Amino acid sequence: MKNRNTIIYWVVTIFLSIGMVAGGVQQLFQIGGYNEIVTQLGYPLYLLSILGAWKLLGVIAILIPKFPLVKEWAYAGFFFAMSGAFISHLTMGQSFMDAIPSLILMVVTVLSWYFRPANRKLGKQ
Repeated sequence: MKNRNTIIYWVVTIFLSIGMVAGGVQQLFQIGGYNEIVTQLGYPLYLLSILGAWKLLGVIAILIPKFPLVKEWAYAGFFFAMSGAFISHLTMGQSFMDAIPSLILMVVTVLSWYFRPANRKLGKQ
């Protein structure tokens, strides 16, 4: 059971990391269509740079060993960013298909957090 959970953790965490790095780089440098998406959602473009930088830092936080409190903050930030993106798409009348990428990353965030090993949790060191 422990091996299965470890495999699940690393598979979803790698997927999450790739998704967050890809989005974070595109947002940080405002490329890949994010300017149009954010404008359609009614947010200022400078928000992209902030989100992009925090996503990249969050990936570093969840991948490096130790620092469980920082990991908790990174997971929380990923969850808030992805749930906010999902709700923003739906609130602005965009299709559910437009909201699916953020929904997938939100679910993967929860799975990575849930299956993380004991040495990556608060109070389990």
